[in-house]
Amino acid sequence: MDYLRDPEEIYRRSFEIVRGEADLSAFPDDLADVAVRLIHACGMPEIVRDVRWADGVATAARAALASGAPVICDAQMVADGVIAARLPADNQILSMIRLPNLIGLAKQQGTTRSAAQVELWKPFLPGSVVAIGNAPTALFRLLEIIAEDPSRMPAAILGFPVGFVGAAESKQALHEGAHGVPYITLLGRRGGSAMAAAAVNALAG
Repeated sequence: MDYLRDPEEIYRRSFEIVRGEADLSAFPDDLADVAVRLIHACGMPEIVRDVRWADGVATAARAALASGAPVICDAQMVADGVIAARLPADNQILSMIRLPNLIGLAKQQGTTRSAAQVELWKPFLPGSVVAIGNAPTALFRLLEIIAEDPSRMPAAILGFPVGFVGAAESKQALHEGAHGVPYITLLGRRGGSAMAAAAVNALAG
């Protein structure tokens, strides 16, 4: 079979097609590459209509990463999708979803493991970059923690939880909230770990 095998050319053509098919005119220059990578991660140029962000999110996230801030991920799939070699300061990539005490902690709190792990994020949250690609409950709990204690505020939230229960609502809360955290999100049910990781990789590159 005759098909393209050169990885660099595949990437080049992919991004060329994305830029040709997606209307990126609404995005500031420093977010256009993030939008391109989000589209590349899901294959849907039409998502640009539902991407929302706070002014300055790209600058805030890039500055945080350059200063060595950790990348905190709600799912191991997000952490695995972050390209460590692209991170500018040998940044830690943290995912706590597999910690053995998390099941007991979640039962004690009457919540999901994803939300329970956010309690364990607290010492790492100030100035971090948080990438959520799976669990709406993690995003909801993160917003609650910031409201309870603004000193826990991350430098940026990349909010892409996916699904039918709570995903759209959690991202709407991120978009509409008065928490003051720079963010980028995709409204509605779509999202996922690949998109969250793609956003980190775009901001790190």
